[in-house]
Order: sequence, then C-alpha cells, then structure tokens
Amino acid sequence: MLRRIFILYPGFAALLLLLLVPITCKAKRNHRVCTSSCGNIHNISYPFRLKDDPRSCGESEYELACETNRTILYLYSGKYKVEEINYEIFTIRIVDTGLQKDDCSSLPLHSLTYRNFTSQRPIRYWRSSENSALNFIDCEAPISSSIYMDMAPCSKNSSAHFSLSSIQTYSYVVVGYMSLSDLQNSCRIDLEVSVSTRGQKIDNSSCSGIHDGMLYGTDLQWCKCLSSVCPPCDFIFSSEYPWYWIVADILSYGFVFIVAIVAVRTLFGSPCVVIFLIYKWRRRNLSMYHAIEEFIQAQNNLTPIRYSYSNIKKMTKGFMEKLGEGGYGSVYKGKLRSGHFVAVKMMANSKANGQDFINEVATIGRIHHVNVVQLIGFCAEGSKRALVYDFMPNGSLDKYIFPEKEGNISLLSLEKMYEISLGVAYGIEYLHRGCDTQILHFDIKPHNILLDKNFTPKVSDFGLAKSYPTDHSIVSLTAARGTRGYMAPELFYKNIGGVSYKADVYSFGMLLMEMAGRRKNLNVFAEHSSQIYFPSWVYEQFNEGKDIEMEDATEEGKELSKKLIIVALWCIQLKPSDRPSMNKVVEMLEGNVELLQMPPKPLLTPQEVPAEDHVNNKKPAEMSISIR
Repeated sequence: MLRRIFILYPGFAALLLLLLVPITCKAKRNHRVCTSSCGNIHNISYPFRLKDDPRSCGESEYELACETNRTILYLYSGKYKVEEINYEIFTIRIVDTGLQKDDCSSLPLHSLTYRNFTSQRPIRYWRSSENSALNFIDCEAPISSSIYMDMAPCSKNSSAHFSLSSIQTYSYVVVGYMSLSDLQNSCRIDLEVSVSTRGQKIDNSSCSGIHDGMLYGTDLQWCKCLSSVCPPCDFIFSSEYPWYWIVADILSYGFVFIVAIVAVRTLFGSPCVVIFLIYKWRRRNLSMYHAIEEFIQAQNNLTPIRYSYSNIKKMTKGFMEKLGEGGYGSVYKGKLRSGHFVAVKMMANSKANGQDFINEVATIGRIHHVNVVQLIGFCAEGSKRALVYDFMPNGSLDKYIFPEKEGNISLLSLEKMYEISLGVAYGIEYLHRGCDTQILHFDIKPHNILLDKNFTPKVSDFGLAKSYPTDHSIVSLTAARGTRGYMAPELFYKNIGGVSYKADVYSFGMLLMEMAGRRKNLNVFAEHSSQIYFPSWVYEQFNEGKDIEMEDATEEGKELSKKLIIVALWCIQLKPSDRPSMNKVVEMLEGNVELLQMPPKPLLTPQEVPAEDHVNNKKPAEMSISIR
C-alpha cells in the first residue's frame, strides 16, 4: 500500500524525503567576502562585484557598473538596469535601458532570446523558467484574433512610431511563447521580450499593462557552481531555512490525516485512472497501426522486403547484440540467411503516430545511392515496427570527430575527413536533385552519418524527412524540426526567408565546421572565451590572416581544412538566399581552395543584421522559398 502511495503521489513522497533527509550541498570557494551597493541595490556580493571593487570580491564575468546611482549590467551588447538580485534562487532581474517609465510607446533596444544563451559568448546566464514572452508583431493586413492585441493606441501620445519596420501597417503584441503555427499569415515577429512572471501577472488588456510588464523586467539565472567542475560538497544538516521547520511541523501533526486522504484517493481513484489510461493507449496505438498499414498497402513500388516479427527475432538471434540506443528506439546487429550482416532498428512508440516510420520507408525505400544508407527491409506487425539496414561496421561519424568520447577510436586524418565530407555532400545533393521527388532531410548531423568498412559515408535516419515534387517551389512546415545546433535559423525566424532545401545546406555547414575543427561548434569549456562559438572565432582568425593550428596536420591537410571551413562559412549564412545550393557546395569542395572567396561573417540572429539590410529585404512572411 505504501509503495502505491509513493508511486502515484510523487509530490507526497518528495515531502517525506525532505523531512527525512534535510541536507544541503555547499561548494567550497576561495573568495573574499565583501558587499557593495549602488542606488537601490544594496546586496552586491559574490559572484557579483562592481567595476571598482577588488578582483577577489567577485567573478569578472559577473561585473556590474554603477552609473548615475543606478546598477547597470552590460550583457550581449545590451545595457540593462538591475532591479533586484536574489541570492536564494540565483536570479537577477534586469530592465532594458530603452524602456522609459513615462513613455508607454518606448521599447527595449535589445532582444534577449534563447539564442543569446546558447550561441553567444561568454555564456554566463540563462533565462529563468519564471519568464513569459511579449512578441511584437508586424502584419501587412489587420488580424482579428483575441490573442493579438492592437498596439496602435500605444503611440497616440508619442511622436515615436511604435512599429519596428519602416513599411509596417498593423502592429500587435502577443503574450506567451509562440510556435510557427501560432503566427498568422503575412505577419512576422520583429521583437521578442522576456518578462518575469514572478510576483506579478502581465495585464494584456492595455498598453500600460504591457508596458508595466516590461518595466518589471526579465529574470535571469546564473550558475550556482562557477568552476568548470564542481568541488566535492559538504553535506550538513541544514538549519538555515525556516520553511523547512514549518513543513516538518505540518507533517508531524497532520501525518495521519494526510495518509488517510491519500489512502482513500488511491483506493477509489486508481482503478479509474488505470482504465482511462489503457483506453487512451489502445485508441492511440490502433490509430497508429491503421495509418502504417494503410500507407504500406497504398505503396506498390517499394523495393524493401517486408519481414515478419519472427523473422526479425531470428536474424538478431533474439536481439542478442545491441549496437546503440536513442530516442527512436534500439539498434541490434543481425544476419540474413545469405550471411549478409544488417542493423535492425526497433522503433519505439513515439508521439508522431508512426509518422517517423512512414517517413523512413517512404523516402529511402524508393532510392539507392552509394552515399545514402540502404533500407533492405522493414517489419510492421501490430505494435512491432522495425527497419532493416545495411550494417555499417565503423559506426557513426561523431565517434571520429569527437574521439575523446571513445577510448579506442583513432583520429582520422584531415584528408580522410575531406573525402567523407565530399561523400556526404554527394548524398545530400542526390536527395535534393537526383530523385523523382526532392527529399529534405532536416536532421543532418554527425550521429546520422554512418561509415562502412571503407569509411564511405552514408546519410541515414530519415525520420524527420519530407518529400516534395521536384517542380514544387513551396515548402510548408507546421513546426520546426531537427536537432538544436544544426537547425537552420529560418525554422525560428520567418522574416529572414522561407524554409527550403537551404535548411539542409545550413545543417551540412555546421557538420562541416565540426569536421574541420574536430570539436563541437559550441563549447562552454573552451580555454578562451573567444573560442566558445567556433564559427565566429575561426572567421576572425581567417579574416586576420592567421592559420588554424592542427595537430599532426600535413600541408595538404591544412589546405583541406581551410577549404572545409570556408565552404562551411558559406553554408551557415543567416539568410537562406545567401547560402549556396548543394550542387554549388560540391563544386567548391572539388575546386581549388585559392579560388574560394571569404563569405561575410555568419550572423546568429536577425537582430544582428544591419538596419539598412532589413529595409531592403522586407517580404511577406511565408513559409516558402523558390527552389533554385
């Protein structure tokens, strides 16, 4: 009975655990204890320090300024007023200096989006979960929606034009984080402002309410452990938190009463919950099985073999040798009756209603290319779904780009990396132009590039792929797809261009950059803060005429590395229209490095684009682009 209570009521279990194990973890740090004040902030202490404080008072990354009796934080090229520092929950509340208290039409000068905290450097803060978003939107036509608040009244008493665009006609604000599907046609997000919801609720019924929300500020959290590796913790009985003793008293006097309530709810509620969950599970899975079977019956030109589940168990010898595991399911080594080795991917039940399985069979089930993994067969039998591929003895490319993760993996030469990159480019170009339909992969990354016994690369994992007619010029998506760090920016920002095959070009560029640098593009533990985001650092090195140091690299290897990096910099341009097609990428990789021109510096967000560039590139915000 007690076990059922703990399983069904994790919150109650957590409270009992809190009572039984009242401990806290304190990391030992060697720093001077000192406190400063400026204006309304009187508790400036470690890790923060003022600009004129001794260095030992705080960390240089958390330095604040005191200007005209106001505490100021400079962050990612922005200037912010500090309204509060809370050392108990590790948050600092800041307000953009562009906001004026008496001017309802004033807007922040900078936008703090999630990209600031994943791609910019140095990484010192991240957005608190107790933030909401204010999305300032420009539309070319009036929008009739309850969530779109008209901002025209906000500029009546001000000479400032509230729109962020020179050709704006209708301005709105939407409270809360938005996905692509929430954005109306002909609209684009020009500014996203994070607003703290801690201790207040945003009033979205008036301009003053929106303005007051922005004036309250944004909550940022800082790292509780400031060293790259936390030192051992001292576990001590805590008497510093009065709320703990309040909880203890409540539990000690009301324990019997709480147990009685939990027992009654478990006795009568659990059977109903279990029955409801079984019903929902059966209904969802029956729908998925029907969709998969309907798809298979409709296809009459599939070359892969359909296996029964018993065949799958035989070829894997009862799933004896597991090769890997991920969110998609597990992969096992198998052997056909002919003696041919295969890799069998057992698909896990996902929220995609079987669409990932259908995508894989529908795309690579009809094509064949030396640089695309071959689908030999599949199994769809009730809840059992499996895909049978050629076995790749050398595994995935990520093991060779980041060999420190694998103890027995030797580093590949830059010459071999170049050959692999060219093979991957051939494979993606074939998907875009060499089939009856154009296939957009949407998940190009090292883990999805497999290597055969001769290190010939194979593009794999088509679970997110989409197929379109070759003469189609419109690519529509209802939501962003891919892996963060390799996803193209147009999947997040509509105003820089539509989604097309150029999204795969961007992902390939990020892959190419990691292959050339033999490191992650984003590395918060880099030796120097300037090297945290590799593409920006390597561009500056090339721009200043400096060479990139490579261990054990031959002269030919250095030239190839330079070529890979220049091509990668072209591929990761912010705007899709500035990126080359995969056909052009292949030409550049096969050509002479001396003939390659340096591209403009790749930007991370639309906010970094010069103002005049914005004006010259205003187009209706559609999820489409011409396929060139």
